[in-house]
Amino acid sequence: MGRSGVPVSSSSSAAAVGVVALELIESSTWWHDINKSPIWQDRIFHVLAALYGIVAAVALVQLIRIQVRVPEYGWTTQKVFHFLNFLVNGVRSLDFVFRRDVQKLQPEIVQHILLDMPSLAFFTTYALLVLFWAEIYYQARAVPTDGLRPSFYSINTVVYAIQIALWLILWWKPVTVLVILSKMFFAGVSLFAALGFLLYGGRLFLMLQRFPVESKGRRKKLQEVGYVTTICFSCFLIRCVMMCFNAFNKAADLDVLDHPFLNLIYYLLVEILPSTLVLFILRKLPPKRGITQYHPIR
Repeated sequence: MGRSGVPVSSSSSAAAVGVVALELIESSTWWHDINKSPIWQDRIFHVLAALYGIVAAVALVQLIRIQVRVPEYGWTTQKVFHFLNFLVNGVRSLDFVFRRDVQKLQPEIVQHILLDMPSLAFFTTYALLVLFWAEIYYQARAVPTDGLRPSFYSINTVVYAIQIALWLILWWKPVTVLVILSKMFFAGVSLFAALGFLLYGGRLFLMLQRFPVESKGRRKKLQEVGYVTTICFSCFLIRCVMMCFNAFNKAADLDVLDHPFLNLIYYLLVEILPSTLVLFILRKLPPKRGITQYHPIR
């Protein structure tokens, strides 16, 4: 029945449904056409390259500012963190600048290495932040921290060794099962990183909450830890979920040229936006003297 009480014919309802269905098909075709368009692919990949280049430049500038402020402290955790950010984002920018050339490289395993290696380096970069927080937390509780750095190096060594082994096996015998296994392995690594942020970021946050409320430094550090924990936990969790879809669903494949919008959304959410926000939050320079929390990397 219509609003006036006049029955609405089934043909009218069917027509309305047909119009909606046609609009959905047309919008789907529009999306498909853009994804298949070499012009749009190049535009989106160049946008990603530019965004990564900007993040890399910001990280480099911040590294130089820190070096000018505290040149006597060598390679501190903070300096290494910014250097790795510069390296990861710089390499990723070059990947997207030469995305079509990368896609043509043979054997195909070279493509996987060039596209996946920055993701591994991204994991190492932010695992370093977890290490830094773990050291602060245990030092505040008067717990020895001698085993933290060896554990950090061991975990990274194992992750890289397994990934390199998977690449070598793929080179020797490129089968679909191994490609899926490689992507699922990195999904597991991303989940491990997310849990690391949740564990040590959460612990440090709760510990800082117990400091005197009137402490200005406590409020700033509390906000810093809370924001960075939330951002990094979210980005690694999203990466984990997306890698699972990527492994089992061809429509979610990030390693092909005709999914530029998917690449744009994915890399914005899991690398560009988190890196930008974290670099902004951690933009404060260390004091010139009395630095006890910036330990050199040996």
